[in-house]
Amino acid sequence: MSETPVDSSKRTWIITSACAGAVGGVAAAVPFVSTFQPSEKAKAAGAAVEVDISTLQPGEMKTVEWRGKPVWVVRRTQQQLDELKALDSQMADPDSHRTAFPTPEYAKNEWRSIKPEYLVLVGICTHLGCSPTSKFATGAQPSLPDDWKGGFFCPCHGSTFDMAGRVFKNKPAPDNLEVPPHMYLSDTKLLIGEDKKA
Repeated sequence: MSETPVDSSKRTWIITSACAGAVGGVAAAVPFVSTFQPSEKAKAAGAAVEVDISTLQPGEMKTVEWRGKPVWVVRRTQQQLDELKALDSQMADPDSHRTAFPTPEYAKNEWRSIKPEYLVLVGICTHLGCSPTSKFATGAQPSLPDDWKGGFFCPCHGSTFDMAGRVFKNKPAPDNLEVPPHMYLSDTKLLIGEDKKA
């Protein structure tokens, strides 16, 4: 069976039509494919957050948002630091060995921080994701023990955490509060979300 010859003008129109169709297909696909790229809002949500701690006084806490989560920066008093070691026997994981919420190596110490004075924690309970409240005042208070030394209390289910974010034994929360990656840019500037200099 012999092939029917196609004249050159038809061949030109077929090639031109095919090329136009391909260009149109690519033009239509570009906006669709670009939707797979993260939006500026999404990029910002994962970006590191710079925090000015120059005005934070001993015993005060500042809350910032990182990745849609509250992050607490607490400037602890010397008394709050001194009482941490005495609480070890009451803690479920005093040395932060559990791995569900891994503690960065630089915070695996009795203060759970780079600098003893400053504590940086994700303010979300490790039980069901509630947000604990700060209870820095010492002594007897509703829902807290009479010998309370200060820390955090989750009113949803009663979990308590000390001034290093360590959970007390026999509480619903299975783990200590999370220490996010962070680093100091200077004595008064903290970067939350990164812990390595590029």
